[in-house]
Amino acid sequence: MANRNHIHRWMLIPIVAAFGLTPGCGSKTAEVASSKTNPATQTPDSQAPETQPSTYEPLAYEATAEQLLDARLAVDKSRDGWIRLFDGHTFFGWQIAGKANFEIEDQTITVDSGDVCLLCTTVPWDDYELHLQFRASPETNSGIFLRTPLEVSDPATECFEVNIAPASNPFPTGSVVKHAKGTVVEATSAEQWHDMHLTVAKQTVTVEIDGEVTCEVTSDVVPRTGLIGLQHNSGPVAFREILLRPSGMESLLDAGLSRWKQYPEMPGEFIATEDGGLRVQGGKQQLESRDLFGDFTLLANYRMNQAGSNSGLFFRSIPGDEMMGYECQVNDTIVDGNPLSPEDCGTGGVFRRQDARIVLGTPDRSANSILLNANGPRFASWVNGVQVSDIFDTRDTDANPRRGLRTEPGTLIVQGHDEKTDVSYSELAIKPNSNDTDAGGFATPAE
Repeated sequence: MANRNHIHRWMLIPIVAAFGLTPGCGSKTAEVASSKTNPATQTPDSQAPETQPSTYEPLAYEATAEQLLDARLAVDKSRDGWIRLFDGHTFFGWQIAGKANFEIEDQTITVDSGDVCLLCTTVPWDDYELHLQFRASPETNSGIFLRTPLEVSDPATECFEVNIAPASNPFPTGSVVKHAKGTVVEATSAEQWHDMHLTVAKQTVTVEIDGEVTCEVTSDVVPRTGLIGLQHNSGPVAFREILLRPSGMESLLDAGLSRWKQYPEMPGEFIATEDGGLRVQGGKQQLESRDLFGDFTLLANYRMNQAGSNSGLFFRSIPGDEMMGYECQVNDTIVDGNPLSPEDCGTGGVFRRQDARIVLGTPDRSANSILLNANGPRFASWVNGVQVSDIFDTRDTDANPRRGLRTEPGTLIVQGHDEKTDVSYSELAIKPNSNDTDAGGFATPAE
């Protein structure tokens, strides 16, 4: 039996919400037990009773340290910004609104009964590529919701709903509900997996299934930022290998570190390397961005050049102050050889807010990666493609993030922690969210 100290346990917490029903969503709801039903004996939607007795309870899922380590993406994918939205073992980073029996089996999310509702990411996303695999019976009605709220009344204006539905549906599989009917994807058996690749760029969504573009739509009314949701409507459906890569990232590094302010009176060095990267060596030191950022996605590719090195990425910092912001930790040291026990918050954890659930950075990789998503009071981070933190700051608002919630833009700071620090960053790239400034660009530069 696995050592309990080497197991991460996570329960999906339901968020009660009522969902509006649309032609893509169907018209029946029911409360059912959380145990799986047999798709072969499930009552067809057209014959379903209005309600059934409910004993729905959210299930807790566990992942060993070895399973989460194995879930890391290959170096070339994580360096390019790809992450797993689903780690294959737990619902960490997901939330549900409604009573449907979303469960995990063999690294796959399954659902076949319960309320019409969404299983959503906890953080919103802006522009990105989303790749996943789905499997559904020919009669299933489901979908992938993009830029969505938890509750949807009208997918024509509130989100993009990429449908999974029979050919007889007004919006069959590959269509975008209330936007455009796509090329009909031939109905298959319930055992066949399909690849779906979705590109969300500004106001346009492109849908590709099994290598063929089925639909492309543009809308000026759908929000530019929102959650990603997996829908239960009717019939069995399964999802796996859910990968995302943010797009529109802009590098903050150049040969002269022109985007940054240095503090020569502080010990330590920040060196622009010949290969376009940044090396942080020795002493308590900070390198501060000249631009301000509020809501954003940040990619940092790093490597520890010395065991025990300690660095950090501060965000929404008070301009000109000494490391006075939220700190995304960069420290891969663990206690007693247990990756689930970070010595100092752990890479991807936010210091004094939440430790990383596991330390996934290692010295044997040519580069480790951190992807940090900050939206209002919600922060989440991924290390080497696997989510390690999911934070909602419930404190009262304060200009100083050490005392309370700060949502106003601030500077980024790269930290040199002490004389043992020796860390190389091959990339620091950022994409402000489109709701952060009118143009989706940088906020007012710091002095």
